[in-house]
This record gives sequence, C-alpha cells and structure tokens, in this order.
Amino acid sequence: MLKNVIKFALATTLVVSGLVIGTTIFTAKGIDKLGDKLEDNLYD
Repeated sequence: MLKNVIKFALATTLVVSGLVIGTTIFTAKGIDKLGDKLEDNLYD
C-alpha cells in the first residue's frame, strides 16, 4: 500500500516538474523573441 502511494507521488512529481521545465523554456524563448523585436525597433 505505502509503496503504491510513493510510486504515485514520484510519478506525479516527475510529470509536474517536466511541465514546469517545459513551460519555463517555452516562456524564455517567447521573451527572447520579443526582446529581439524590441531591439530591432530601437536600433533600426
């Protein structure tokens, strides 16, 4: 019983951390693209 709970908690933690990392990378790329656009507008 306890082993199943621990396995479930571990699996849930891995999934959630994966989603957080994926979202962070996606957001960082979006911000980087916006920064590039802003830079182009400022220096052109």
